[in-house]
Amino acid sequence: MLEDDGTDQGIDWGGFGRPLFEDAAAMGLNRVGVIDVGSNSVRMVVFDGAARSPAYFYNEKIMCALGAGLSETGRLNPQGRVRALSAIRRFAALAKGMDILPLTAVATAAVREATDGREFRDEVERETGIKIWIIDGKEEARLSAQGVLLGWPGSYGLVCDIGGSSLELADLADGRVGQRVTSPLGPLKLRDIKGGRKAVKAHIVEVIDGLHTEMGHAEAMRLFLVGGSWRAIARIDMERRGHPLTVLHEYRMTARQVSRTADYIAQSDLQELRARCHISDSRMSLVPIAVLVLKALLRKFKPKDIAVSSYGIREGMLYEQMPRELRERDPLIEACRFAESKDARLPGFGRVLYDFVIPLFPRANWQRKRIIKAACLLHDVSWRAHPDYRAEVTFDNATRANLGGLKHYERVLMGLALMYRYTSKPGGGRFDALIAMLNEKQIKEAEILGRAMRLGAMLWVNAEQEPGTLKWKPKSGDLQLRLTKDAEPLFGEVAEARFNALAIALGGQGTIKFAK
Repeated sequence: MLEDDGTDQGIDWGGFGRPLFEDAAAMGLNRVGVIDVGSNSVRMVVFDGAARSPAYFYNEKIMCALGAGLSETGRLNPQGRVRALSAIRRFAALAKGMDILPLTAVATAAVREATDGREFRDEVERETGIKIWIIDGKEEARLSAQGVLLGWPGSYGLVCDIGGSSLELADLADGRVGQRVTSPLGPLKLRDIKGGRKAVKAHIVEVIDGLHTEMGHAEAMRLFLVGGSWRAIARIDMERRGHPLTVLHEYRMTARQVSRTADYIAQSDLQELRARCHISDSRMSLVPIAVLVLKALLRKFKPKDIAVSSYGIREGMLYEQMPRELRERDPLIEACRFAESKDARLPGFGRVLYDFVIPLFPRANWQRKRIIKAACLLHDVSWRAHPDYRAEVTFDNATRANLGGLKHYERVLMGLALMYRYTSKPGGGRFDALIAMLNEKQIKEAEILGRAMRLGAMLWVNAEQEPGTLKWKPKSGDLQLRLTKDAEPLFGEVAEARFNALAIALGGQGTIKFAK
């Protein structure tokens, strides 16, 4: 992450770095519209990219199956072509109404391989004024990998993007895209292979063996899965395991879990399973073939960690337009700062609050510190909610909001801390299954963070001035609060009760020291 010289308007931004979302280069990303013409779907996304983490101002997808039958005819699916043109005509009108022209549009495997692909591209431009860039497989792999980098700066591993007619692989190392390959392993193309399931499996294994040789990988430490078919498999895996948090981004699986889910799919009624998992008919029809591809991929590359990414080629197109300074920022922290700037009553106090609470966590590593930072930034963004429901709203926001760079348990940990920020007795009812994702140590950590934020919220002075300092001595069990002179009048009965509750949560006793 970037370091900051602390000279902006005389403010020391410390470990947070100077905000970038109000700079001219970032403000230019305030509305970014992209269209992805894929083999199975056509989608338009309008991003609010100024905050670094992709916020979806508008998102619409039409399942067109442009690549259906391509292997046999060599041409785009006629019905899909009509639907795709109609969808893009609609998207052009929407973009004009949103004042976000020009749109950036790319087409992938089906359009680049079809004999009438360029004819379709020209028709779209005549009818809508939108110019579609037909990209090759390696460029598709690069953009998808950049989408992963949007959510995980500095990532390493193997990105696998599956579309309707192709599958791409890209290496990530030190936050940069390396070797890239493409293949015809899209489910739409695979289902056209003659000879039944046995022939399809043999073809998949042969192609993946070639990809493994071309990539030069003995094994992949981490595998990022990009694409709708992978997300559908992950959603079914959640259903099979009873996973309580159905946010697909950053969902983790193991090879053994994928194998069990493959068996689960084979033994299930697909229509009934589709309805339970809220998967479209067209997508579900491709899942049994996509599972064969995933199992073969895992057998060959043997990843130790599998992460689902909701960010792919469209997010990679947003990343392409970001200045370097914005790319290198932590998407979680920048998104939370943006939320604070818009919705908090005292924007900027989250940074002061972080400095106030962090002495309670002397052993926190950098991953945990960023969760503490994010919670402090979000501690007051839900104040408009009804007082009876603020705790629930903050939990829902943390666990379900579109935030990048958060593991599922980290979402729950942050959500529980924010609940403690608003109530001394969080949890219960619909939250129990989610809170059960945490171990006892993590639950206690969330309580301490939440109670510390609850205390700090009582001691607002201003967005730049600290209210005092906390010092925790675990061996003696002594929690000290040294108040600044300006904060002393704020320390009344309620603040004292919150301080004592924090001391009890730490397993100690509290001591107050006033400024002289």
